[in-house]
Amino acid sequence: MNTPRTTEPLPASAAARFVATHTLITLDARHPFTAKSLIDAQDMHRIVMSGFRGWVDDGSRDARAQMKVLSSWTVDLSTARLSLVVQSAVPGDWSGLPRAALVEPPHSLVVDRTFRTGERLDFRTVVNPVSSRPSGSPTPGRGSGRGVRVPHTRPEHVKAWFARRLQPAGEPAVAPDGVVRLGVDSDIERLALRILPKVSSHGPHRGLLISRAEIRGTLTVTDPQALTAALTHGFGHARAYSCGLILVR
Repeated sequence: MNTPRTTEPLPASAAARFVATHTLITLDARHPFTAKSLIDAQDMHRIVMSGFRGWVDDGSRDARAQMKVLSSWTVDLSTARLSLVVQSAVPGDWSGLPRAALVEPPHSLVVDRTFRTGERLDFRTVVNPVSSRPSGSPTPGRGSGRGVRVPHTRPEHVKAWFARRLQPAGEPAVAPDGVVRLGVDSDIERLALRILPKVSSHGPHRGLLISRAEIRGTLTVTDPQALTAALTHGFGHARAYSCGLILVR
């Protein structure tokens, strides 16, 4: 007797484990080494990646993704401190950072945590909220031209962008329109949202301009496997430029 096939999605696992290294680097915002990174996103990227030399072949195009490196930073102008959090699947070596630029030695710890369905988490993330819009005229058999990324700069639009990535209980990890969800749900109206200054770059990366927004609030775990994937790989665009890392506690 043949067993009938079902198209219903398999139920999400009730628990999933997340393991990564987190490093907090506190830099003097007045030091030239740090000041350059505040005005050049590519320079901030170089600081982050400087801790991971030798783990992959030089010149690898996907080196950051292979090592699962994500980062997020904040700056307190009143105390002249830049706080940089770096997450990775491998330990970093921060001995190459100039001592004069460090407020205190980098502090690393291993995060080993199991998330369970129904668990509530406080979170913070900085995102690059963009949507792709078709460009060019459609051509027979090929559709429209390559999409253009359009940034969301109004809080209500950023909230709508983030809401599409939430995953109510019982919903699949990938939405019908292809958006990968985060394995969590939240009351979107209770989230705190702040539009951050854009970051850019000069020289060879002239024209790079990244819109950013900070989102804080509380999440409820609905799909632990999807959540750990989002925590590990980040979400959205501009992950090489300190966007897409989800910090939870």
